[in-house]
Amino acid sequence: GTLLGSRACVHMAAARWGSGLLYALLHTAHTFSLPLCRGNAVEQFFCEIPQILKLSCSDSYLREVGLLVVSACLSFGCFVFIVGSYVQIFRAVLRIPSEQGRHKAFATCLPHLTVVSLFISTAIFACLKPPSMSSPSLDLVVAVLYSVVP
Repeated sequence: GTLLGSRACVHMAAARWGSGLLYALLHTAHTFSLPLCRGNAVEQFFCEIPQILKLSCSDSYLREVGLLVVSACLSFGCFVFIVGSYVQIFRAVLRIPSEQGRHKAFATCLPHLTVVSLFISTAIFACLKPPSMSSPSLDLVVAVLYSVVP
């Protein structure tokens, strides 16, 4: 409570929910506006946006670039908040006087940091991998890693 007041927590949560809603609305509007000329069967367990884009017959390059820029800005903002939060957490933990207290605090934080790192690294890989490297089995493994495992 002394490091982060309830008002700041509410503001950060509201900002995250708002940006998540904006992100979802942009992708949903873009996806439903695409004409599908290759059927509507997605060759994957998950209905991922890149898989839907493969079914589209329109040239939506500018819209995709716009969505990519908005997504990158929102993702970078979230990443900055995550890193800033962990810096504050580690600074607070390192100020704990007892060794046992620091160990317990790190034991609580490190699994969460591992899951966040797994999510971010696999999501970045999924978004930035070249299309030539794409295969249905690799796409499925990556989708499971960033959506189910964390």
